[in-house]
Amino acid sequence: MHNSDDTIVAPATPIGEGGIGIVRMSGPSALDIADKIFVSKDGKSPSEYETYSVHYGHIVDERRLSAEAPSSCSGGLNLHYSMENAKAETTNDEIIDEVLLTVMKAPKSYTKEDVVEINCHGGIQAMKDVLNLVVKHGGRIAEPGEFTKRAFLNGRIDLIQAEAVLDIIRARTEGSLKAAMAQLDGKLSGDVSDILDKLVGIASHIEAAIDFPDEQLDIMKEEDIAGRVKELTTRIRRLIDSFNEGVVLREGILAVICGKPNVGKSSLMNLLLKRDRVIVAPVPGTTRDAVEETINLRGIPIRLADTAGIGAVKDVLYKKSAERSKRYIERSDIILLMLDASTQINEEDMVIKRLVENKKKIVIINKIDIGKKIDEKMAANLFANDVIIEVSVEKKKNIELLEKAILKAVFSGNFIQGESSLVTNARHKDFLDKAFKNMESTLTLIRDLSHPELIAVDIKEAIFNLGMIIGRSVSDDVLDRIFENFCVGK
Repeated sequence: MHNSDDTIVAPATPIGEGGIGIVRMSGPSALDIADKIFVSKDGKSPSEYETYSVHYGHIVDERRLSAEAPSSCSGGLNLHYSMENAKAETTNDEIIDEVLLTVMKAPKSYTKEDVVEINCHGGIQAMKDVLNLVVKHGGRIAEPGEFTKRAFLNGRIDLIQAEAVLDIIRARTEGSLKAAMAQLDGKLSGDVSDILDKLVGIASHIEAAIDFPDEQLDIMKEEDIAGRVKELTTRIRRLIDSFNEGVVLREGILAVICGKPNVGKSSLMNLLLKRDRVIVAPVPGTTRDAVEETINLRGIPIRLADTAGIGAVKDVLYKKSAERSKRYIERSDIILLMLDASTQINEEDMVIKRLVENKKKIVIINKIDIGKKIDEKMAANLFANDVIIEVSVEKKKNIELLEKAILKAVFSGNFIQGESSLVTNARHKDFLDKAFKNMESTLTLIRDLSHPELIAVDIKEAIFNLGMIIGRSVSDDVLDRIFENFCVGK
């Protein structure tokens, strides 16, 4: 484990060609390092600047200074001389880059430490040289997510908010971004913390009754404890119930388009994507491998997969493509099963129907513009429990009805992005489930008039599990697993 007293440095923007590249430092030596490598136009050192201020200057490598540097520079570069002198006394090789330097002093920074950001030009070499120079003067390359980890360890944010930072970075739709922003703002943290604090209050009363049985203390009556525990249990259950909607906002769902060859799967994929992503041809079997893309369907990320047609085996490659399609069907959250309106339902359709029998699905009857030869009564009987949408992908007919049907199938008509907190993280749900079981056990023990010691054990377990969510009781191993998913500069 690295020392938290280290000063860490990392690129905060992707390395490559671009307008700007940001190198971020955080730690007790951030300002001291900046003093050594930054020459400002106003002649001041970064440590002299006010917090939340931006300054123009150059990053200079003191090892390259010419022998003609003034005597006041002996033992190192005197960064207090003016930019005019710096230009006169250095060569182009000595100046690494022309930059803007931002100073954010502790404790009012992202990490609650001294933070310095160097805005260089976005070239690979410029950022590399600045990073190397910071490391030479005592900085350490940051681990993935270490800036956010320090923000958590220093008490600026809790663990839910720290994880929300990664969700914001990975958000692919407006809905997922709003959900992540609500968690960063502390919405879910506030609910969990309130439940946790109320449980701690209940536990303290029970512990007092156990430790001082002969004292006339103001201990809550058993029915009062039961009422409070029941209320908190209901609140935990409400948070757990929000997970199905929350995880859809965060991760999206996998919607698999399947059907026999040449029913229009690839054409539908391109239409929903609003671009030509998949090759479309009148020859059956054009799609030989599954193609997956994400679409933004009214703020919801839908991972859309176009699969190879499943039909009679023609060759080894076709067989492998069909097998991959079947694996996608197994993983799917929802199936978009396509039928051809211009032909009768045949054995190939029935094979696929049996494959998706237990899946949530929408049946799409395509090519209604060509002329209906399909037995609609037969289709209605075969898919009596499913939504059936008739469309023409070619003429773009009823596509909006299809999109509405997909959203309704995803949320069963019950999804509301309102004021209530959403649980979007599987780790959070896991500990909420554990806390809920603890609370149910507590209610059973109270109802059975069990010993207070047994009740106290379950409540303590619930407190521990809730504490794991917001980070009040969390191990280093858990923190490492959480933050290793972050990028290096965040």
